[in-house]
Amino acid sequence: MSKVTELVTELARPVVEARGCELWDVEYVREAGEWFLRVYIDKEGGVNIDDCEAISRALDSMLDEADPIETSYNFEVSSAGLERALKRPSDFERFMGSYAAVKLYRTVDGQKEFLGYLRSYDNGSVTIETKSGEARTFEPAQIASVHLRLE
Repeated sequence: MSKVTELVTELARPVVEARGCELWDVEYVREAGEWFLRVYIDKEGGVNIDDCEAISRALDSMLDEADPIETSYNFEVSSAGLERALKRPSDFERFMGSYAAVKLYRTVDGQKEFLGYLRSYDNGSVTIETKSGEARTFEPAQIASVHLRLE
């Protein structure tokens, strides 16, 4: 699957950037028995439906030609969203100080999700500060995902 997302990323980046947007992420996932190829985009001031439509139309024909996926799939272009996933070091740098949810693989102190303000990111370790002022650091092996959250 990573080869699919890597190839689609290479194809999509110039198309997305030519339309004044940033490629946020590409995912290829199976949900409810169907495969989905999703391209997430972002831009200053926010993405609108016209951005998604233009990029979808441009990429659709490129994907048909490159044919990176042998089976049938659903193709979607969408905004990264206000509660987007943070994955790369640059994502954490960009949103340092923002309110976020850290979801864990296993329970820690009776919880699998911790909410707080991003305070640091170091080689995959994430530190948040809870609203009560407590600093919590989670190691990469503990973290299932980190998403921005609206307060």
